[in-house]
Amino acid sequence: MAQKNDKYTYRVTWSAEDNEYVGLCAEFPSLSWLADTPEKALKGIRKTVAEVISDMGENNETIPEPIACKRYSGKFMVRIPPHVHRKLAIQAAESGISLNRIASSKLSQ
Repeated sequence: MAQKNDKYTYRVTWSAEDNEYVGLCAEFPSLSWLADTPEKALKGIRKTVAEVISDMGENNETIPEPIACKRYSGKFMVRIPPHVHRKLAIQAAESGISLNRIASSKLSQ
């Protein structure tokens, strides 16, 4: 049976400061778990998230939706200085592509 913490976004990375691996969860940025192996760090952060979810449920708090379950439109607005907008518009025109395509290309790099 799937647990309530199975769909969250986990990451394990090395912490030079702590000299250990640190397990992280994107949806719960204040949580972390230190361990001497990546496997233990992942297991620890998953267990911590499960405990926090349980506690939040018992206290009728809103539980964050997993990023993987959210639907994205593919649209978002970015404000940039006018000179950058002009520069991108010129690059797009010279390349024969839309401003949207050049911005998307640059963001994906």
